[in-house]
Amino acid sequence: MKFDNYIGIDYSGAKTVESRLKGLQVYEATQDEQPAKITTLAQGVKNWSRFEVAQYCKNVLESDEISIIGIDHGFSFPIDYMKRYGINSWDDFLLDFVRHWPTSEPLTRVDSVRNNNPRIGEAKELRLCEEWTATAQSVFMFDVQGSVAKSTHSGLPWLLWLREIPTFRERVLFWPFDGFDVPDDKSVIVEAYPALYKRRFCKQGRNPDEHDAWSISAWMKEADRREILDRYFNPPLMLDELEKAKLEGWILGVC
Repeated sequence: MKFDNYIGIDYSGAKTVESRLKGLQVYEATQDEQPAKITTLAQGVKNWSRFEVAQYCKNVLESDEISIIGIDHGFSFPIDYMKRYGINSWDDFLLDFVRHWPTSEPLTRVDSVRNNNPRIGEAKELRLCEEWTATAQSVFMFDVQGSVAKSTHSGLPWLLWLREIPTFRERVLFWPFDGFDVPDDKSVIVEAYPALYKRRFCKQGRNPDEHDAWSISAWMKEADRREILDRYFNPPLMLDELEKAKLEGWILGVC
């Protein structure tokens, strides 16, 4: 198997970066063990904050083990947005986004930054990977049940935070922005979409958020065990679609 650990994170863009959120769930599987719920190390509390989840990811990626982390929020924006603002790389996108959407700042809510923000997209704009699924919604579709807009706009700054850790340049691959092929000696962070995986598994008493995170972890482990994960790392895209996906990103499991 390619990885030692398989981590599924069901994300939440509610409230502020410090808030402890019931909807923020983390599950981790190993080669030998099924996904288990991971709880925050903070004393006397049971729910994660977004800051703590970022710290947890950092700790995982700093270890000697090779891990795959799947996070349930958009990792980038549609190509029309990129063209509109003259953005030509994912790193430039993250830097530009954080300048206009400082949602990782203390006591900052997505909605407060959203008001009168000049960097906004339209709900009808979709990435190619979203067009290839039946249910994925635009990263710009706010105020709709089940949308990922808030999660995306609150989670992107933490991808930049991880991206800027100097040692991660050599040991962590941000898929597919660093390439579609995943070397055996690198950990990888991917965009996950629980709707693709969760109906394959029984809930077994887990609430919806828990089951989403569990399913991400379980599906990645099973795909690796069956030696088909590389097939999903390299979706059957035409050359022009590949170039678009290198900027827009891709959802692991969409083929």
